[in-house]
Amino acid sequence: MFQVENLLRENIKKLTPYSSARDEFHGEAKIFLDANENSLGSPLTVWYNRYPDPLQWKLKESLSKIKAVPPENIFLGNGSDECIDILYRAFCEPGKDNVIINPPTYGMYEVSAHINDIEIRRARLLDDFQLDLVHLENLVDDRTKIIWICSPNNPSGNSLFREDIETVLNNFPGLVVVDEAYINFSRHKSFVQELKDYPNLVVLQTMSKAWGLAGLRLGMAFASEAIIDVYNKVKPPYNINQSTQQLALKAMEEVGQVNDMIRLIVAMREDLAKRLASLPLVKKIFPSDANFLLVKVVDAKAIYQYLIEKQIVVRDRSKVELCEGCLRITVGTENENNELITTLQSFSV
Repeated sequence: MFQVENLLRENIKKLTPYSSARDEFHGEAKIFLDANENSLGSPLTVWYNRYPDPLQWKLKESLSKIKAVPPENIFLGNGSDECIDILYRAFCEPGKDNVIINPPTYGMYEVSAHINDIEIRRARLLDDFQLDLVHLENLVDDRTKIIWICSPNNPSGNSLFREDIETVLNNFPGLVVVDEAYINFSRHKSFVQELKDYPNLVVLQTMSKAWGLAGLRLGMAFASEAIIDVYNKVKPPYNINQSTQQLALKAMEEVGQVNDMIRLIVAMREDLAKRLASLPLVKKIFPSDANFLLVKVVDAKAIYQYLIEKQIVVRDRSKVELCEGCLRITVGTENENNELITTLQSFSV
């Protein structure tokens, strides 16, 4: 049976978290003389001379209404990268434990593992970019703490079969992290609503993609209260700055505009895929549930360099397993997509 305490590192169990001045105060107040702030303000605005809410409750309450998840089941990180890193630091013993990734996948799972001295085991996806459940199961041992699953997957763009993810959740006693950074561009249902059924589930999402707030660096983790408590125990005291909290709150008032953008991006993705498919240099376009396309071309390195010379930047994924000869192309604006197609039409195959 899954229990958070059975997975936690011993030093984290014993950890007394840093207690900020704002952690110790609850309620309303007119005068704050507790945190050694500059009471006269700042050159910018008086808002920024005060430390932000360390637990971002207003932001979580707003998110709660959108995601239909209690605020207590939400953790906000300085980008999804912080959400990833804290799981390593809290649950994985350096030099002893291991985690499993399913390449090709998001690179930060592996980078963060190396930073934290955690062994990476690879259950390579099948040729159709779906989970290889047999290989995955064979890699699990008593020191396996986390299985990372990215769906829709980056860089392939496809959603993984839901029943396969459920199989992992039902059979693995450690943490299963489902990274849904691109879920808004997919017709598939989020796993956020399954938290009550799976106490070992952590769902990652972000404000960087569909919400268009990459510059704010705001990631989200949804999990049981027990796991969220661990997140809050380990995180820095003021990990989400005041301006990010305020701007994100403002953005969340415009859910309708965000949904309109999502619909437009999906429509442009389908149009871009058709136009790319008509080019002689394109060999294959993989199905996508994200805001990008994985495109197999005749000479990825040459085409990448050609586009760079024309001041168009895409991602060369040709050295990534199962992505040989592929470029990853983000859906741009209508003008950007047009310029990309026009430029590729002038490339000599």
